[in-house]
Amino acid sequence: MNNCKNLNEVRENIDRIDNEIVKLIAERSYYVKQAASFKKDSQDVEAPKRVEMIIEKVCKLAEDNNLNPHIIEIIYRNMINSFITLELETHSKTK
Repeated sequence: MNNCKNLNEVRENIDRIDNEIVKLIAERSYYVKQAASFKKDSQDVEAPKRVEMIIEKVCKLAEDNNLNPHIIEIIYRNMINSFITLELETHSKTK
């Protein structure tokens, strides 16, 4: 991380980071789709205990990186809910 000299530099860095975030979410999606084939039913897909484990883990990572854990929790809950929907759709096609 570096200090930017102007707003344009800030925006360029944000755009670069957004590009990486989208690539990582796409990679995560690839594995989420694979996970569907290993699960027996929709309860396995929804896995509330696993969700809470993930939330706890990423909140700790947020704290370790000087990020408000509430921000990461909101982002992850929304992302996980979207992936659960995707996984349920994928799961229904594989069974």
